[in-house]
Amino acid sequence: MGANFSSIFMDPATTCSLFGAFSPPIQQPPRRPTLGDLPESCVAPILANLDPVEICKLATLNRACRGASWADFVWESKLPENYRDLMERVLGVGNADGKRISKREIYTRLCAANTIDDGSKKVWLDKTTGGVCLSLASKGLMITGIDDRRYWNHIPTEESRFSSVAYLQQIWWFEVSGEFEFPFPAGTYSLFFRLQLGRTAKRFGRRICNTEHVHGWDKKPVRFELWTSDGQYASSQRFLNDTGKWNLYHAGDFVVHKDNDASMKKLKFSMTQIDCTHTKGGLCLDTVLVFPCKFRERLKHF
Repeated sequence: MGANFSSIFMDPATTCSLFGAFSPPIQQPPRRPTLGDLPESCVAPILANLDPVEICKLATLNRACRGASWADFVWESKLPENYRDLMERVLGVGNADGKRISKREIYTRLCAANTIDDGSKKVWLDKTTGGVCLSLASKGLMITGIDDRRYWNHIPTEESRFSSVAYLQQIWWFEVSGEFEFPFPAGTYSLFFRLQLGRTAKRFGRRICNTEHVHGWDKKPVRFELWTSDGQYASSQRFLNDTGKWNLYHAGDFVVHKDNDASMKKLKFSMTQIDCTHTKGGLCLDTVLVFPCKFRERLKHF
């Protein structure tokens, strides 16, 4: 009996079984609340004060932030005031169909480079600010002499959103113009021409620029002009003298006001150098760009 009695206390497993019922339960420390415990209704108003990029980053933090990041009122505050007009013009989605799409999805789809008007334009929202940006291809412009291959050619390139640019070999009368209508939201916008002196190519995987045909741009400045359907006008003159790289040349600014008549703004613009005393050539014309005016500080232009 003595051996059996002592063996009980020597066996740890048996010891636990004998005295476990008499020992008090171990108290677990209370779990500290975390950000994930916040209700989505409290998180969403916080997200509404952030820019879209910050909202998407916080959405990966926890379940509460992820759920709140889908709230319609969060994204509606980031969309342009006339986003319904943009949906119809850019995405081809009417007001009735748009009500079935979340505001976050609408914002995402508008931020993509959407191609419209038979491929001649691309429209997108700036992901950070929600500002409307538009790009018009060289094939959508009216270019004097474009049908005569002695003067102009459309050449393929990876350096354009539209995969091709118009290249001027030589001409006496240089004139490029265009016009279009678009429902810009209220704000101030700048219009640019994207140009390059010289023709780029790749050799052994490296970018090279042939400036052999560049001439005539240092004799007289190029004139840029901009008109709007409500009577605004702007003009500027620039010498083209920076070879081998793309530059944005500022034509002018225009304002879209908050009224019913401004829902569809018509723009007309041109770029000319029509002094026939000399020829000019070696110019690549990529696109005409329209950006919110506040973007000018982060764009390199002349």
